Amino acid sequence: MVGATPVQGLLIDDETRCEHYRGPLDVIALRFACCGGWYPCHLCHEATADHDARPWPTDARSTEAVLCGVCGTALSIADYLEVSACPTCEAGFNPGCRLHHRLYFD
Repeated sequence: MVGATPVQGLLIDDETRCEHYRGPLDVIALRFACCGGWYPCHLCHEATADHDARPWPTDARSTEAVLCGVCGTALSIADYLEVSACPTCEAGFNPGCRLHHRLYFD
């Protein structure tokens, strides 16, 4: 859990790192469009949810669907796609996550 937001999956610490992504910059969780649940990554969703994931449609960019695991700030999809660090606490986000955006966002 980060702040008041329960994060599901195979977590290994309180900053949303998981068994799959545990580097120093792996500090976000994503709300999945299919269920509204917060997970550190697509692999955690796949391993623990009982349904297939689906990405957020383009017209949902104003939805708060990204959580900074360091400070608990929720970011809209649009805001997250424009930054490389949390706008509140300045924790850096893993630039490699951009390789997976298609799994989360149309």
